Amino acid sequence: MSTPTPPAETITALARRYRLELDMSKDGTTPVWTLVPGITEFTPKVEATQQDVSSYDSDGWTEQAVTMLAWSVEATMAHRCHPTTGAFNAAQEALRKASMSFGSASYVRVRYYDRNGQPDAYQGTALVTWEPDGGKADDVDTVKVELTGSGPLVEIPNPVAGVTPKAAA
Repeated sequence: MSTPTPPAETITALARRYRLELDMSKDGTTPVWTLVPGITEFTPKVEATQQDVSSYDSDGWTEQAVTMLAWSVEATMAHRCHPTTGAFNAAQEALRKASMSFGSASYVRVRYYDRNGQPDAYQGTALVTWEPDGGKADDVDTVKVELTGSGPLVEIPNPVAGVTPKAAA
């Protein structure tokens, strides 16, 4: 019996490889992708709705079919503000405002991708839930944000693929 060849992929990817950006364009025709800063946790999800499609032909075994997909992103972020003016970050503010809006103002266009250039990049339109964590007097201001997809999550070319990363300073 031969020993299987170990895989060449021996380095574990880091969770912080993801970058989230928000389209801050006013008209929606030419995207203005803006970094959403301060993310401390990031969880993208795609969940399938499965339906039983069993028949007499399956010899007593159940069969399933995917009939719908839903996507979401859960993120926790440090609430960022300008050191001089105290103004909150514009991208984070746009998410907060969308979470308290109706109609078209309640939707945001987002994309997320692997900041190292791996082929793991997606874009879609989502509704926003903005939930401040609160805390004690010595805590930092953090916010839980959920982006609930409305329509498809589209795979896109990674915007940083082929770009040489900056050297660590």
